Amino acid sequence: MYKIITSDLDETLLRQDGSISSANVAAIAAASKRGVKFVPNTGRSFLSIQPLLKTLNLYQRPNEYVVSYNGGVVVENQDNRVIVSNEMPYEEAAKAFAIMSEFDVDIHIYTLDHLFIYRPRADDRAYLQTRGVTFTEMTGAFDQFRNAQIMKVIVMNPDVMVRQQVYAAIKAAFTEINCTYSSGIYMEVNHAGVDKGRAILDLGDKLGIKADEIMAIGDNANDLGMLTKVGLPVSVANGIDDVKQVAKFVTPHDYERGVADAIETFIL
Repeated sequence: MYKIITSDLDETLLRQDGSISSANVAAIAAASKRGVKFVPNTGRSFLSIQPLLKTLNLYQRPNEYVVSYNGGVVVENQDNRVIVSNEMPYEEAAKAFAIMSEFDVDIHIYTLDHLFIYRPRADDRAYLQTRGVTFTEMTGAFDQFRNAQIMKVIVMNPDVMVRQQVYAAIKAAFTEINCTYSSGIYMEVNHAGVDKGRAILDLGDKLGIKADEIMAIGDNANDLGMLTKVGLPVSVANGIDDVKQVAKFVTPHDYERGVADAIETFIL
């Protein structure tokens, strides 16, 4: 019944240290043998997850795909060829950055192929290191990105009150904008209408696969965009309440083998 399994990475497929369990690897391999596409769906850059794709035997594979930057781009794994691009207009990104700069946060600017961080925090550096994410510390004015493809702009602070203040300020400044939370430390901003769900449906359209033929697995608020648009929304056991409420199935286990639970129940 399901032709695509699309899954969030951090705290859904991956452990807190960024590793993946053998149970999840084996279940994905078994689903792939049955012709079901496994599409990682992440807020991170597609370049940062190349080692994971090697583990899943999806590295540089034609007709296999990744959704990246919370739906900002869809790439085919072979040559990281861009299939769908939903970038942020420069003026929108610049305005969001200016507002974010007024708060006690570090700020990530994701272009198509690189991450820049303004005022990087030590705790953010440590978290990104567990994910194998590299970045360049941003210096100079934001207008250096005027001709870049900006995918998203996000803030990091482990204090939820700070993140909520930035969220409220961004929402108040824009008529339409997509703001969401992720990983318990980030608040993310994409162009209006851009989310993980829109991107996976765009990919489905290109492949002739309908929404009700897609299973999505997630744990956090930035996964709601895909969970509310597909045929089978799944929450891992450690998912937040909002995710569990929209899920048709909550796995018995957390990120240790929750993806395997879903695949074994509905695919194998």
